[in-house]
Amino acid sequence: MAGRIVVKAGDITREEVDAIVNAANESLLGGGGVDGAIHRAAGPGLLQECRRLGGCPTGEARTTAGYALPARYVIHTVGPVWRGGGAGEAELLARCYQRSLEEAEAHGVRTMAFPAISTGAYGYPLAEAAEIAVRTVARHLANGSPIEEVRLVCFSETARRIFAEALARHCGER
Repeated sequence: MAGRIVVKAGDITREEVDAIVNAANESLLGGGGVDGAIHRAAGPGLLQECRRLGGCPTGEARTTAGYALPARYVIHTVGPVWRGGGAGEAELLARCYQRSLEEAEAHGVRTMAFPAISTGAYGYPLAEAAEIAVRTVARHLANGSPIEEVRLVCFSETARRIFAEALARHCGER
């Protein structure tokens, strides 16, 4: 796994990778946080293509072009709203990462970047979300995935530290 999962703080809209993942809402028509930033950076073509997709259910993923982003693709996934942990949130969040990885492979992606899905307005606890993200990505890569690098791009240094600690626990890396 060495080098295949990277944790960093930064702006996902500036990542030079084949695909970035958007923590979208079910409409796919933009919103706040990462979703709004990606839509603004990509330009109006992204919104037009998302309108044609007709939305996306929680736990699923859809792929569009990257438009003005440095990434060739945007993989939109809809994370769960945190409701205390008893409403299947962990399974839905893991499914977001898994379905995004599957979408990436279907489009020949070799490098991709994820945000911390559901940890903003959707309120998912950061430490729990980090464990799910790292575990799901590491398991997928270990099963023979052709994806060469997955970046977990965190908005804050605090989030970066929490994700790095989760990566160290799962993979012995920082």
